Amino acid sequence: MERFGEKVSFIWSVADLLRGDYKASEYGRVILPLVTLRRLDSVLAPTKDAVVKTHRAHTGGPDSLDAKLSNITGHKGVWNHSPFTIHRLLDAPDELELNLQRYIASFSPTVRDTFDQFGFRTHVERLARTGLLYQVLSRFAAIDLHPDAVANEAMGYLYEELIRRFSEQSNETAGEHFTPREVIRLMVELLFSADAEALSSRGAVVKSLYDPACGTGGMLTVAGDWLGEHNPHARLRTFGQELNPESYATCRSDMLLKGENAGNIHLGNSFTDDALAGETFDYMLANPPFGVEWKKVEDQIKGQHQSLGFRGRFGAGLPRINDGSLLFLQHMVSKMRPDAEGGSRLAIVFNGSPLFTGAAGSGESEIRRWIIENDWLEAVVALPDQLFYNTGISTYFWVVTNRKAPGRQGKVMLVDARASWVKMRKSLGDKRKAISDEQIAEITRLYVDGASDEQRDDERVKVFANEAFGFQRITVERPLRLRWEVTGETIAAVLEARAVTKVDDEARSVLDAALAERTGARLADRAEAAALVADVLAAAGVKGKPLAKAVLDALAVADPDADPVTDAQGRPVPDPDRRDAENVPLPEVPVRFEPDVGDRLASPEYRQAVDAYVTAEVLPFVPDAWVDHSRTKIGYEVPLTRHFYRYVPPRPLAEIDAELKSLEAEIQALLGEVTE
Repeated sequence: MERFGEKVSFIWSVADLLRGDYKASEYGRVILPLVTLRRLDSVLAPTKDAVVKTHRAHTGGPDSLDAKLSNITGHKGVWNHSPFTIHRLLDAPDELELNLQRYIASFSPTVRDTFDQFGFRTHVERLARTGLLYQVLSRFAAIDLHPDAVANEAMGYLYEELIRRFSEQSNETAGEHFTPREVIRLMVELLFSADAEALSSRGAVVKSLYDPACGTGGMLTVAGDWLGEHNPHARLRTFGQELNPESYATCRSDMLLKGENAGNIHLGNSFTDDALAGETFDYMLANPPFGVEWKKVEDQIKGQHQSLGFRGRFGAGLPRINDGSLLFLQHMVSKMRPDAEGGSRLAIVFNGSPLFTGAAGSGESEIRRWIIENDWLEAVVALPDQLFYNTGISTYFWVVTNRKAPGRQGKVMLVDARASWVKMRKSLGDKRKAISDEQIAEITRLYVDGASDEQRDDERVKVFANEAFGFQRITVERPLRLRWEVTGETIAAVLEARAVTKVDDEARSVLDAALAERTGARLADRAEAAALVADVLAAAGVKGKPLAKAVLDALAVADPDADPVTDAQGRPVPDPDRRDAENVPLPEVPVRFEPDVGDRLASPEYRQAVDAYVTAEVLPFVPDAWVDHSRTKIGYEVPLTRHFYRYVPPRPLAEIDAELKSLEAEIQALLGEVTE
């Protein structure tokens, strides 16, 4: 595209007209829809008269009208039956607002919906009220955005550049709908890495890509650009859904300007209003919002989880209410093509929480177990912090696929790219770091080479068997050891026991006196203690098993030297205060996901793993301990930072001491200067 920078700067200069009447964060809400309007006006100009004539003569329904007019324009769902153009609108400045509103209303439903979601009609009224409408529209009429001057691909780049500038200008919220382009490029490289050769081969390759939180469409655009660069004959059919109306409208506009099917972009909540239900895709990308609660849609999601189970989208489990990240992952997995039909690959951006949050058996852990035991998790890539506009936290790519290459099957790759960054010359909100093109190429190389044992030669890449991320969460019990004694403290505990507070005051007084007479009694035997309790209750004239138990419990005192308390069958009673939990690594036995793990936990391999662990790690320190196997659960986590931890020994004490003395001397010298 000739003079690309000039066109961007010219359009950007419209912001000068808006300054004062609009906040800087609002400029994009005016300029982006006007860019779309000018482009569509230019695209539809050659067929304008034919469309107007056909519309006037049409007598059928709206569907047949759309088909007829789309056939004339050559763009599906893109037409305008008004005789106006932008230049004709400017010929009548006194009626500009009314005519522009009519012009917008004359677009096809697909285009009209895009302007409606921008809220553009409201901005037309606002521009007219401030006296800016004619000036702003005149500025856009002066720029040539006809396809002969600006090809579809170049128009996409121009629009993307404007989106980037507006997003950076309002960077306090940019991260909600705008992912830095270098981050997307890295995601796309990793997503397509397994198929790079096939996608780049000559031939009319047609693939589909879906983003369930598409924002302004950056991921769809960058993926399409990658495929176009590697194979000009390839075609990427892009699909998306977005919750925010303005971001949705921006994404749709981008698709319209590039001549793609904007009807594939949908507005709504992907969880509760899946606009692409039943559809599957070759590839998927997403950067869902971090740590956003899903309480607003809790009833619908829980209802689907309970009623449909694994036949629905959220059968594996539900994460905690304040972070719906793993719901996006489950939603995307539900849209993977079956392996027999070619399978799918997806990449998603997470913060650290989905890696390890949630104990064994929790929703998060069960979702991780479902992903890993089905052998879908191909890799996790740790990124530098401070990459995004509205958060400085560390982020991670998860690459998930149901068609792993043979060398990756049964394994998960971890890539540490946290040190791969360059400092930005100017910070944008929380974004202070970027990933250079050279670093993107290096990380991609590490990712590709890491699949081979022979080529894997970098400490930033580690590969583990799937089961290495799982563990048995066992409950270690200790016997309850008690003695019973009558002291001022235990008598007070008896009188405060709930069952005792319910008896009448006279009986409580007699019970208090009866216990006081036995002050100093120490009983190591439960039977003797029970006999004492029976005596004092009889003296008070009250009875009942709940009351007797309450008094007996209140008189009990923990004593590590006492004999274990046993139940009616002679088995030791566990002490809840001394209960502990341990994580036992899973045995190296490949498994396939099953919702119920009961049979697996009872298998010889799993029991032997627990027994060996307890013998080596528990019994040498607490010989009376045992494992309550009925409480055992299987958990999964991906402790990436632990696997890449490097121990850095502290400096020698002599060096630290010398530095402290030097600093003390400096301080004394400075104080001396102040007091002189």
